[in-house]
Amino acid sequence: MRTLPPFDGLIAFDATLRHRSMTRAASELGLTQSAISHRLRKLEGFVGTRLLDRTSGGLLPTAAGVTLAEGLGRMLDEMAELRARSRASLRPQTLKIGLGSALANHWLVRRLPAFASAHPDVAIELCIVEGDVQARALDLDMQIRWIPKAGARATSTQRLLFDEMVFPVAVPSLLPRGRSLRKPDVLGTLPVLHKGIAGRNDGDEWSWPAWFERLGVAAPVRAGLRFDNLGTALTAALQGSGAVLARSLLVHDALAERQLCRVLSPDWDMMCSKAHVIRWPAALASDRRVALFADWVTGEAERTSLQ
Repeated sequence: MRTLPPFDGLIAFDATLRHRSMTRAASELGLTQSAISHRLRKLEGFVGTRLLDRTSGGLLPTAAGVTLAEGLGRMLDEMAELRARSRASLRPQTLKIGLGSALANHWLVRRLPAFASAHPDVAIELCIVEGDVQARALDLDMQIRWIPKAGARATSTQRLLFDEMVFPVAVPSLLPRGRSLRKPDVLGTLPVLHKGIAGRNDGDEWSWPAWFERLGVAAPVRAGLRFDNLGTALTAALQGSGAVLARSLLVHDALAERQLCRVLSPDWDMMCSKAHVIRWPAALASDRRVALFADWVTGEAERTSLQ
């Protein structure tokens, strides 16, 4: 008789591994951190060995954890593909597209009417998605994901949308004469806004201390405000709360309309370690609606990058 693993433990393991944090996994799954810890211990008891190690960069898989993650990833991909085939056979009228709130609010939403005007027969349902568990539950047809560049290459089910730069921005009223600073050390006098959980390593491009060190600027004494996502941090910056480290795609429109200004010249820009891609299940590869939207959104990203 087959002995089945604790499925709640597998879900907790998947979320913890993706976030490298039990706290963020708990937030995604709507559980407490202690509940995540309990489920992981139960799974490790079933497997008979430790699956995760705590490091300075967060929770990382042991050798056994890597093996489990690979098998679990294949299973989840196969389930998503099976669901996509089922959906494709029903030929749904509405194209369900999932993406993060920052990209939706600061870039895509204002451009969607152009797609609707060009393709009135294709109905779009936009879904805000902040995690893989939520994405799987929504039965999405397409997703726009922000992923490490190593996985952002073009395939038969994925296209690269935008390769972004990261740089600080602020409202013009916070900057002398409303222009980029000539002397980087002035940055140390400005209030700063942080995105992400304190202590989590998202890369030097998102670290104010790394920017201050790179610029040779004494870090300000005040800690600044912190937000768990970039979309909210950008909203705070637009309200004049401080300077924020932002991705070029998300602030393109605000810069063009002078709602925000670059704090430093483009010479100081840092390359983002992640990139936006749009992807869809293989079962929908021949779907006309998917091809139309993929072509359109890729074109919009290219036009944005050239402006």
